[in-house]
Amino acid sequence: MPAAAEIYSLGAPVEIGSIEKELKKLWQGREGAMTRASLMNLAVYSEEAGSLNKNTQLMAKIAENHACRAIVIEADCRSEENRVGAWISAHCHVSRTGKKQVCSEQISFLLKGGCTTQLPSIILSNLDSDLPFYLWWQGELHDPMDAQLWEWVDRFIYDSHDWKDFPAQMALVETAHREAKQRLVLCDLNWTRVDHVRFALAQFFDHPASHHRLAKISKVRIDFAPAFRSTAFLFTGWLGAQLDWQPEKTSSPDKLRFTGRAGRTVEVELREREGQPIHEIALTAGDAEFLVTHAECGDLLEVSRGKPGENPIPQLMPAGKHDSVNLMSEELMRGGPHHVYLRAVNCVRDLL
Repeated sequence: MPAAAEIYSLGAPVEIGSIEKELKKLWQGREGAMTRASLMNLAVYSEEAGSLNKNTQLMAKIAENHACRAIVIEADCRSEENRVGAWISAHCHVSRTGKKQVCSEQISFLLKGGCTTQLPSIILSNLDSDLPFYLWWQGELHDPMDAQLWEWVDRFIYDSHDWKDFPAQMALVETAHREAKQRLVLCDLNWTRVDHVRFALAQFFDHPASHHRLAKISKVRIDFAPAFRSTAFLFTGWLGAQLDWQPEKTSSPDKLRFTGRAGRTVEVELREREGQPIHEIALTAGDAEFLVTHAECGDLLEVSRGKPGENPIPQLMPAGKHDSVNLMSEELMRGGPHHVYLRAVNCVRDLL
C-alpha cells in the first residue's frame, strides 16, 4: 500500500533564473536515501485564489503512482502589479520495496498580472529535458490562447464540467488542437467520469448474439447529479456516435430525440437527481431493459438485464472514483488519442 505524501509545503523560495541550479542543490548528498524520478512533465494551471496550496496537495498524491516534474501555477490575472514568485520542493514516497524514497520534484509559481503573456515562457523554460509534457488546465480557457504553448503540449487535460459555456470553450480547445497540427491529445476529465458506466453498459452487447438488439433501442433514461448535465450529454453523445444516431431538434432540454440507422426514433430522457455524476442508465431495446446503476454500498455498479417491470438479480462491476486525484490517475495511465470523445462531442454539439 503506497505511503501517504510527506511534503505538502511549497518549499524553498527561489529566483526565477536560479531554479535549475537550486534543484541540483536540493538533491546533492541525498542519493543514498532517495531517488529522483520523473516520467513526464505535469503542469497544472489555475486562477483560483489559494489553488497553489490545494494543487500542491493534489500533486503530492498523484506523484505516489506517477513520477513527474510537477509545475504548479496559480495566476492572479486581475492584479495591478506584475511579478512572479517561485518555490521548489519535492514529493517523496517510500518505494514498494521499502528500501528508499522515490521523489518527484515540484516547481511552484505565483503569477501576478499578465497571466496569458507570461505563461508560455514560465512553463517552457522549466520543462525537464525531452520528457512528454502534460498540461492540466483548471477552469475557463482564455481567448486568445498563445499558439506557442500548444506546440509543446502532448496531452491537454481539462474538465468541461467546470465550463459555463460548453460550445465557446470547446471552440477554444479545438483551436488549440488545430494550432498543434492535431498532435495535441485532448483529455477531458468529464469524459473520464463516464468511463466505468460506458464499459458497464457496453458489456451487455459484447457477444455477437446481442448485436441485433442495438438496432431495437427505442428509449434511454440517464439520471445525473445536479451540475453534471454536461456529463450526461457526453454520455448521450457516446451512444449516438457509436450507434450512428442523428440528433433532432426538440423543445425540451430534458427530452432528446435521435433517428437511428433504420429510421427508428430513439427518445433520450435526462433526469436530474441526487447521486453520482451519472447515477443510473436505463436502456430499452425491444422487450429487454438494460440497467446500470450505482450501488448504495460503495464504489460499485449494479448491472442487470430483464423485461421492463421485472426485478432481475444484478451483477457488480467497479464504478471508479470521481475525485481529482483518481480521475487524473486514470487519465495519466492512458496513451493514444481520444477519437471516441471527439465523435461524442460532435454528435451532441448542436444540443449543448
